[in-house]
Amino acid sequence: MEKLEVSLGGALDALESKNLRRNLRVIHEISGTRINVEGRDLTNFSSNDYLGLAGHPLIAEAMSEAAARWGVGSTASRLICGTTSEHSALEDEIAAAKGTEAALLFSTGFAAALGTIPSLVGKGDIVILDKLAHACLIDGARTSGAALRVFPHNNLDRLESHLRWARDKHPSRRVMIVTESIFSMDGDQAPLREIVELKDRYGAILFLDEAHAVGVRGCGAGGLAGELGLSKQIEIQMGTLGKALGVSGGYVAGPRILTDFLINRARSFVFSTAPSPAVAAACRAALRIVQSPEGDALRTRLRENILLLAAALKLPPPLPAQ
Repeated sequence: MEKLEVSLGGALDALESKNLRRNLRVIHEISGTRINVEGRDLTNFSSNDYLGLAGHPLIAEAMSEAAARWGVGSTASRLICGTTSEHSALEDEIAAAKGTEAALLFSTGFAAALGTIPSLVGKGDIVILDKLAHACLIDGARTSGAALRVFPHNNLDRLESHLRWARDKHPSRRVMIVTESIFSMDGDQAPLREIVELKDRYGAILFLDEAHAVGVRGCGAGGLAGELGLSKQIEIQMGTLGKALGVSGGYVAGPRILTDFLINRARSFVFSTAPSPAVAAACRAALRIVQSPEGDALRTRLRENILLLAAALKLPPPLPAQ
């Protein structure tokens, strides 16, 4: 034990010396955009609650009613006895919102990526990844054992070069492009039309992370894929039920055969306790709101706030849709 503590202590000291050590901040109160952190009242610019739905009374009411009906825990994995009608209805509603045949609910977006990518590609296959892709996508690609090729952020020429190499050197192998639609750190968007065209030209499949687009871009919960009318041309769409929807959880949407396959092969789905039915009910309420006139008004307000902040910071306005 002492040897481990010395080793870990040294590693933490090294992080501290580089100003890289992370610590948890405890929040004692939340009121909209105001939070109390360790006795200090602050305005919160760090949240990913883009539309302010995390404290929405209708979502809280839906969760409370479902908890009273189902209890607070799901009691098992989805394949044992953890699938309730709330989970099933939520998956149907996500699929309808994303314009796909089916959707599959995961406990988190990270679990969705970590379960899905290794289920679909493996040793001998190729994953081509945008350099700025989220950590969950990187970890999913690495875990798969597939050959990994990274292209500079949104660089279509380099992406095509990797696709050409993959098809020339590994003509019979599965090739998967992995990217985000709206990137989590820079906030810019992928050239999605062009990526879909390249994917089709070279016979690859596309894994698109819509976590930062759903509920924000386009109408309702369609994300950038829905906004551009590309949903039916993308094999795998991943998203979150946090962020703009204000709750928690993740999902994968696509053809029915994809979700049926993941039910059998995605280890983060098979071997995890199902999300609480109360959380699923809250997510359903959030989906209804983002697809309603209220959701449209919240998106309009968000865009106005973005432009206001960009002007105040003397930054260029965000790029318009493709």
